[in-house]
Amino acid sequence: MFDYAGKTVFVAGGTSGINLGIAEAFAEAGANVFVFSRRPEKVEAAVAKLQNLGAKAEGAIADVRDVDAVTAAFARAAETFGEIDVLVSGAAGNFPARANDLSSNGFRAVMEIDLLGTHHVMTAAYQHLRKPGASIVNISAPQAVVAMTGQVHVCAAKAGVDMITKTLALEWGEEGIRINSVIPGPIDGTEGMSRLAPTPEAMEEVRKSVPMKRVGIPRDVANLCMYLGSDFASYLTGAVIPVDGGWALNMPGTALDPILDHIAASRRAKG
Repeated sequence: MFDYAGKTVFVAGGTSGINLGIAEAFAEAGANVFVFSRRPEKVEAAVAKLQNLGAKAEGAIADVRDVDAVTAAFARAAETFGEIDVLVSGAAGNFPARANDLSSNGFRAVMEIDLLGTHHVMTAAYQHLRKPGASIVNISAPQAVVAMTGQVHVCAAKAGVDMITKTLALEWGEEGIRINSVIPGPIDGTEGMSRLAPTPEAMEEVRKSVPMKRVGIPRDVANLCMYLGSDFASYLTGAVIPVDGGWALNMPGTALDPILDHIAASRRAKG
């Protein structure tokens, strides 16, 4: 459906989970793909996997909290492949904790990875995507738009990410850069899903809460990202788009209470 031959796609955090699935989809569509994350072994494995799909792929080791490292990663991508056409920014951190159990360091860690990290990626990318037709996709989360118990840190951070999307769509639109946010719903086989639904019973409750009665797969998110990066979406910017089977329409704000209770009980049992 999508032809990215000759295009270069940069996926920040593209070494595992949803983001690796996105990188794989672009690789299969013919793109040159550059990924980075902070763990060398994940970068190496992801690059090898993308190359095995037939793509030209390279990677770098960088933590989104380190603006110099992020800037260096973009410079390396440009040196390797030339112009960057599409950026997918998906680095994220999460763990369930009620607000009164959440330390300042815990809150700060998620804000620095999700929100400050997005700022670092956006500003480092700007000089490399400063052209008509360039596309940026920020990977957000349902917590940006739906209040969820045990997720005050993520709710705050991801709401900020979506406002970065909208603000930069205003600021950079005249230069031809389009910026949109994608909100994945429950996606099977991801670290985030394993934390928010750690048991088969919890996963079944999530599945039943989705109007389409299934959880998603990384390719569901990747397909939307490929659309947003293509000329088919040439007049679409500043949008926040869910790909969740309607989950956010039917998700109670107390959805994580049973999980939080289970975590608390486990802690009490351990003393």
